[in-house]
Amino acid sequence: MERACQYALRLLAARDYTSARLREKLLAREFTQEDVGAAISRLEAEQWISDRRFAERFAESSVAAGRFFGPRLRLELRRRGVPPELISEVLGKLLCEHDEESEVHALLERRFPHFSGSTASDKEKRRVLGFLQRRGLKTSAIFKVFRE
Repeated sequence: MERACQYALRLLAARDYTSARLREKLLAREFTQEDVGAAISRLEAEQWISDRRFAERFAESSVAAGRFFGPRLRLELRRRGVPPELISEVLGKLLCEHDEESEVHALLERRFPHFSGSTASDKEKRRVLGFLQRRGLKTSAIFKVFRE
């Protein structure tokens, strides 16, 4: 158990993990189920691991950087092992603080500073639309910004 805990701490020194993702890493390293369970429990008790903290930090940084928003952010959190009820809670708070149209504006200014929805060609509009949709932004919000 001690070796599993030490290895987990080395991993956590580099970046934050959810307990599910850390469990996968430890099992892949061929530690026993009992050692992994004991190590995860100990690290959670000592607050080295917190799924809530991971979800809040990941969601906030993803929205701030313009990487993910809405359903795409939900998917990315699920892929990283955050429990569904925690995802709903974290996203509920976060998405109330951020307006989707302002996120579209911010991404357009950052990635496509000279883009104008009124003068752009259809090809360019499709390219920008696809980029924004892949980030998880709703089509209705994107078109509303294009029309402005």
